[in-house]
Amino acid sequence: MSDSSPVITDLGAPVIVPRVDPLVIKSLEYLGPMAKQGGWRPDPNLPEIAFAGRSNVGKSSLLNRLMRRKSFARVSNTPGRTREIHFFNVNKLFCLADLPGYGYAKISKARKAEWRPLIEGYLTDSPVLRGVVQLLDVRHDPTEDDLTMLDFLADLGVPTIFAVTKIDKLRKLEVKPRLETLSKFLGLDIDQIVPFSATTGLGRDELASALIDLLALPDWKLPEPSEESPGDLPEGHAEQAPATEAT
Repeated sequence: MSDSSPVITDLGAPVIVPRVDPLVIKSLEYLGPMAKQGGWRPDPNLPEIAFAGRSNVGKSSLLNRLMRRKSFARVSNTPGRTREIHFFNVNKLFCLADLPGYGYAKISKARKAEWRPLIEGYLTDSPVLRGVVQLLDVRHDPTEDDLTMLDFLADLGVPTIFAVTKIDKLRKLEVKPRLETLSKFLGLDIDQIVPFSATTGLGRDELASALIDLLALPDWKLPEPSEESPGDLPEGHAEQAPATEAT
């Protein structure tokens, strides 16, 4: 994927204009893992964005491309191996929380039972969570585990970005119809989904821009400001009519 785009000038000669990277990675620090609900986690000094998805959805590869690092997130040949939430300080701007992949069939029920409280507990209890990036494989309809996760996020009310991975696995003519199908399934407009390829880099800057926009939103856990008009007065402070002089 080119880092530059041709722009046609009035003279008709193309001029190469460099793309502006919406998220230049200047610093990236691994902070540590959270192994159980209520266990260690970083001090809540930075806003957090969590990345979620089923096992083998391509989350590690997406994160490596997003952070422009070859081995930022470990790409495992054994899906379902990661059992912890891993935290990274990105540019001292926000904290990235890499959630364990869910839904791998060969993982024992006991281990699956450990993951759900960890993931749901973190998403519910984090005082600085600003949003979630939910990953879906473009080649497949959402699984039962995906639907459970989507229902949980909807009930929680957390702002969610949907990124559809492995776009490069489809032929070009298949991409748009598949995105339309997924968007209808999710009840979203097609432009609310970020198509992503860790192989080609497609969608990297779009996802990075979405993260920056997410960080700029008000804290979703705070109550919405009242919509009182400027003339409204607090209860108990009704405007009194001026007193008239006794005659």
